[in-house]
Amino acid sequence: MPRDLAKRNGSNMNEMTRRRFVKSGASVLLAPAMMGLRGTHDPRLTARPGHPTLTPEVGLSRIGPDLPRGGLLYVPESYTSEEYAPLIVALHGGGGYSGSWSLLFDECDNRGIVLMAPDSRGRSWDRVRGDFGPDVRFIDSALQYTFDRCAIDPARVALLGFSDGASYTLSFGVSNGDLFTHLIAFSPGFSDPAEPIVGRPSVFVSHGSDDRSLPVVATRSGLVPMFEMDGYSVEYVEFGGTHEIPDEVATRALDWFLQ
Repeated sequence: MPRDLAKRNGSNMNEMTRRRFVKSGASVLLAPAMMGLRGTHDPRLTARPGHPTLTPEVGLSRIGPDLPRGGLLYVPESYTSEEYAPLIVALHGGGGYSGSWSLLFDECDNRGIVLMAPDSRGRSWDRVRGDFGPDVRFIDSALQYTFDRCAIDPARVALLGFSDGASYTLSFGVSNGDLFTHLIAFSPGFSDPAEPIVGRPSVFVSHGSDDRSLPVVATRSGLVPMFEMDGYSVEYVEFGGTHEIPDEVATRALDWFLQ
C-alpha cells in the first residue's frame, strides 16, 4: 500500500482538535468520551448477513450509481456463493472518498475478502461533524445491498477506517458490536460513541510515532487504555512514521482480522 494513502483518504485535524482534545500541560490528551456518553441520534444498524437473493458482480461495482457520493463494492475473483466470505467495511478519512481503498483490492483478492467502501454524506463522517445521522442510514442501506448479493460470514465482519474514518470506526463500531466482530482503526483521533454499547468486538489500532496530524499520545495514552479498561481485546501497533498506513501494518491488520 503506497504511503500517500493519507493524502487520498484525507484528514481533518483542525475540526477534531477543537472538539475532541483538551490541553494538559505540554501534552495533548484525549478526552475519553466513553466516560460520559451524550445523547445523539440512533447509531444502530439493522442490516444483517443472510441468504443472498441476487448475484454479485465479481470485481468492482458501484453502490448508488446515481448519487454524487455513493460507495463501492469489491468482490474477489475467488468468491463463491457456496462459501461464506469475510467482509470489510472501509471508511475513508476526512475529505476522502471510497475509491481510496482500491489499494486494498489485491489484498482482498489474496484473502477472499469482500470489501464495501461507502462515501460519507458530507466532507467527513456525521459523528466527526456532530451527531450520528445520515451516514448511519447510508451505511445501513449499503450493507443491505451487500448482504442481498454476497454470502457473508457473520463471524468475520470488520469495520475499518483511516484518520476520521478510524475515529468513526471507534465511535460507531462499539454501538454495533453484534454485527462488527472486529474494529480496525488506522491513526484515529478520538472515540465518541453513543448509547447503546453493544458487544465487545476485537480492536486493532495503529499509529505513527511521528504523526503531526493526529498526535500518537492521544492513542497511546487515551484510546488504547480506555478500550482495554472497558474490557475490549486490543492489538496496538505503533510504528516509526507519520499519518499513514505502511504496507506491513495493513498486512498485519488483515492477517489479524482473519486469524
